[in-house]
Amino acid sequence: MAADTLRVEANNRYGRLTYAERSLASTFEFLAEWRPSEPPGATLRELSGELSVVFLDDAELARIHAEFLDDPAPTDVITFPGDPADGSAGEICVSAERAEAEAASRSEPFHRELTLYLVHGWLHLVGFDDLEPAARAAMRQAEAETIRALEEAGLFPDFRLAAPAADR
Repeated sequence: MAADTLRVEANNRYGRLTYAERSLASTFEFLAEWRPSEPPGATLRELSGELSVVFLDDAELARIHAEFLDDPAPTDVITFPGDPADGSAGEICVSAERAEAEAASRSEPFHRELTLYLVHGWLHLVGFDDLEPAARAAMRQAEAETIRALEEAGLFPDFRLAAPAADR
């Protein structure tokens, strides 16, 4: 698939998060061409059209989780498949707040954790599943392969967090 058939529309609703839109677009242009090992018994889908990426806080993503998946628990990423006939590649909703907390708890860089959530959502859109143990193992392998490829290509988005208001 040509990367120019995928358009990324980002909506940043997490006030402390900043990034260059070009760096986010470059990440998804790479992903549009990248193919990790395919999950057993599946064929990966090509994506085209508009990909919506939304950065949220935990409360807003938990509300979406409850409304659309009937589960009020906080989560890190929710993916909604698109309809190619409508020009939609899908939507990836991520909690930047959850990425911040998880990165701190594991001493990982914030930009890497948030990128992992985007990769996870992307993998769902192209055909990966993580409901069963074997599928979950394939998803984790694909995440690791993809993160490694993004790192080698120098294409992590330049995600940054401003200090909390109380610290400024």
